[in-house]
This record gives sequence, structure tokens and C-alpha cells, in this order.
Amino acid sequence: MGADAIERIMRLAFIFIALTFFISLPVRAQEEKDPFHTTPYPLPRFVSLGSGEVAVRTGPGFKYPILWMFTMKGLPVEIILEYDNWRKVRDFEGQKGWVHQSLLSGKRNALVKSGPKSPIHKHPSKEGAILAYLEPSVILPLDECVKGWCKTEIQGHKGWVEKTMLFGVYEAEKFD
Repeated sequence: MGADAIERIMRLAFIFIALTFFISLPVRAQEEKDPFHTTPYPLPRFVSLGSGEVAVRTGPGFKYPILWMFTMKGLPVEIILEYDNWRKVRDFEGQKGWVHQSLLSGKRNALVKSGPKSPIHKHPSKEGAILAYLEPSVILPLDECVKGWCKTEIQGHKGWVEKTMLFGVYEAEKFD
């Protein structure tokens, strides 16, 4: 076989590979999109448990074994993956498993992290008057969050808690 024939074969092989790659691009993008991330909401994101009994499974379906049960309604969890009606969540201890979406709520709550008691300030500032102290593992409803602080109300105390003391909200996240 001559050098011209080898060069033609190499050129045809290159064209074939390039066409195969470019033709398959839209198909790959569609496959990556479905069935994962089935909602318009960003991943990851925080939600809370909408029920007092939530089974956490090894996979996205009722046929998968239960790993453990959550028994605290309102507990914040982080959705890290979606598959159809199932959400892979991570809890405050870093444990992961699959939960049916019907057992989750969009209501925003936070869990006070372990460590020293967390103060509730009158204003979103460390210089603000301290209204009360929160024990670790207390679940708080979040009204709004601004740079570094979240507003909450618990047992008649309405004020601000530093985000660094909470599991259930991202450092850069703002909402009202």
C-alpha cells in the first residue's frame, strides 16, 4: 500500500471519528440531563423533612433497602442529586441516602451546630444585643438570610443568628 492510500485512510478515519463525536453531542447532553435533575431548582440545595417519619434508602426506589429512619419533622437536609421522584440527601452528619420527594418540604429550617451555645442577636451584627442562647441541635425556622446572618423566631425570641453556627443554609446564600 502506498503512502497516498495510507494518508487517505487516515483522513477518512479522522473525518469518521469527528462526525461521530459531533453527531452524538446533543444525545449525550440529553442523556446527562434526564432523568437526573428533574426540577428547575439548583443542586445542591437545602430543604427540610416534611414528615416525622422519613425512610432513607440505599437507592432511588421503594425496592431499595431502608438504611435508617429520620424521626424529626423539620430537620434540614441537603439535596445533592435527583432521580425521578427521588432525592439523594445529605444530613448534618454527612450521611447520604435516598428519600421520596413527597416526604420533603421547601420550608427552610436550620439546625444549630454542635459546640458552644449560639447567641440570637437583636440585629445582624456581633455588636447587637444578645436576646437568648441556643443549644446545639435546636431546629430553627429561617425567615430570611443576608450576608453572614439568618433571621429567626423561636420561643418568643426574634433575632439574628450567625450562618456559621447553622446547618441548613449556605454561606453565600441570601433569601427573604
